[in-house]
Amino acid sequence: MLNVEIIHFPLLAEELTQEYGIPEDISVKITTTYLKLFRKCPDNVIHTLDVWRITLWSRALGEKYSYLAKKIYERWLCLRYYYLALSSDIVSMLHQLRLKYLLGLITNGPSNAQWEKIRKLSLEQYFDIILVSGDLPWEKPKREIFRKAYRFLNVKPDSCVMVGDKLETDILGGIEAGLGCTIWIPTLDKPPLLRGDPQPDFTIRHVTDLLSILNRSPDAPELEDSSSNASDGS
Repeated sequence: MLNVEIIHFPLLAEELTQEYGIPEDISVKITTTYLKLFRKCPDNVIHTLDVWRITLWSRALGEKYSYLAKKIYERWLCLRYYYLALSSDIVSMLHQLRLKYLLGLITNGPSNAQWEKIRKLSLEQYFDIILVSGDLPWEKPKREIFRKAYRFLNVKPDSCVMVGDKLETDILGGIEAGLGCTIWIPTLDKPPLLRGDPQPDFTIRHVTDLLSILNRSPDAPELEDSSSNASDGS
């Protein structure tokens, strides 16, 4: 799995240089600064998402280039969702999984920002439950957020599979919640699994490899089909 920020921020830095004549080193600094600001505070309770992000771009661009903030924000948003969009093979996999399993999505982050992502990517059609930590008193890896998901789906925790790319939230949370199986999909920039890390049951290179584990691996947990209230709780 590739971290989309690895792709679209360098592309945006190139555009700042090519289209607006901003020196290359300054363009890289601008995009890096925005990413840090965005990660530190992706949402603001006072402002709309658009206004807040334009404010962050204005800060990152500095006084000399702040007049570009709205244009750069719009371009960043376009690139962000272009690279976040589900590929056809992932959409196909989700359709296949829904024929047999209940699917859940648990995501950490501020409510407005996460629901924007969910809706722009049309994710609601694929999942039986979606939980955003910003709407709740807990976030991953707290076991309560996993418990809320499997109780809503009316399934037992040991019939659930947790699939995620973050060891410290997804995999640790799945283990501590007593889920039947955890599957890690490391991003390409993630260092190798260390002995002290939460240990997933499986590590796969791409999310579509999940099908081979659920369908053929003798070590995968026995999951009933959805007619028996089973869950693939990702």
